[in-house]
Amino acid sequence: MHHHPPLLILSFSALAVATAAGRAVISNEGFHGLSQILYEYASSAANTGSGFEGLADNTLFWNITTGLAMFFGRYLSIVIQLAIVGSLMKKNYVGESAGTLKTSTISFAVILVFVVYIFAALTFFPALALGPIAEHLTLWG
Repeated sequence: MHHHPPLLILSFSALAVATAAGRAVISNEGFHGLSQILYEYASSAANTGSGFEGLADNTLFWNITTGLAMFFGRYLSIVIQLAIVGSLMKKNYVGESAGTLKTSTISFAVILVFVVYIFAALTFFPALALGPIAEHLTLWG
């Protein structure tokens, strides 16, 4: 699974919403328009190339910003991961002590997964609440 940096997706989405060039191609105003924008940049950062139908995104602004999202989504995360690995390789080995956090236990794995999911949910929740979630709730109203 490839990590899609939330900073990329949310920053480019904010830029698109904040600029006339970004808003000019939205075919559906309101919640659906934001859903289109979020999906466009999420799929660009994931390097899948899919898009939300109805977004007339074949413009200079959208081609450049989605291209940048693709580039940074693919290569920035790889460079950061390699830098972390290089940093870890330089560290000295320290023996186990009473203060050592055991990372080979089930409880550590469960807590780690829980924290990662909570962090991801809190990162995207405001944008999702204004876009896809709000759009879904209006379908029932």
